[in-house]
Amino acid sequence: MDLVLNVADYYFFTPYVYPSTWPEDEIIRQYLSLLVVTNLGAFILYFFFATLSYYFVFDHSLKKHPLFLENQVYREIKYTVQALPWISIPTVLLFLVEVRGYSKLYDNIEDSTYGWPGVIFSMMSFLFFTDMAIYWIHRGLHHKLVYKHLHKPHHLWKIATPFASHAFHPVDGFLQSLPYHVYPFIFPLHKVVYLGLYIFVNVWTISIHDGNGCKNEQFFSGKSLKTK
Repeated sequence: MDLVLNVADYYFFTPYVYPSTWPEDEIIRQYLSLLVVTNLGAFILYFFFATLSYYFVFDHSLKKHPLFLENQVYREIKYTVQALPWISIPTVLLFLVEVRGYSKLYDNIEDSTYGWPGVIFSMMSFLFFTDMAIYWIHRGLHHKLVYKHLHKPHHLWKIATPFASHAFHPVDGFLQSLPYHVYPFIFPLHKVVYLGLYIFVNVWTISIHDGNGCKNEQFFSGKSLKTK
């Protein structure tokens, strides 16, 4: 995330926002800057890709389904807009630790022990590690002690649109994103690759909420559970 922060400092924060007496590497300034950058980036990714998916991928006939809620798209967006700033608070703390050099992120391909093969392997291992970790976190969120408090709001949208992709309770949203931030503290990862994967997983999250898995009317009517 320091790549993004450096660009933001150079073109915006240093010349237009902060006084010259406040150095770029001061921890409070870094946290505040990361908070702005993270929220701005999250909202841009969410609205841009969710809108594209909604208009070009989502099957709008699903809005006629009896389980599609009144004003659902508006409610999905409202829930997301309220949740993302809260999710960003602990997320930015992790970004801050990364920026201050405590992760295993590196700048150059030459810094990878195995060069390009190591970089490619890290992409695959990142996806494997995070997918596995999120699976178990997701299962834990379905435990009866926490489900109704944390995860149930996300399942309010039985016929999801892409705008439901980030409509989480803030604690739920942070927990399910945690593996993405933990990985570079455990395993080496190129900074550009990490940034690209971060964008990819957000787009992927939107894509799996595009409603294409919800087209089987028999499933929702319960007919698939009946035996002849």
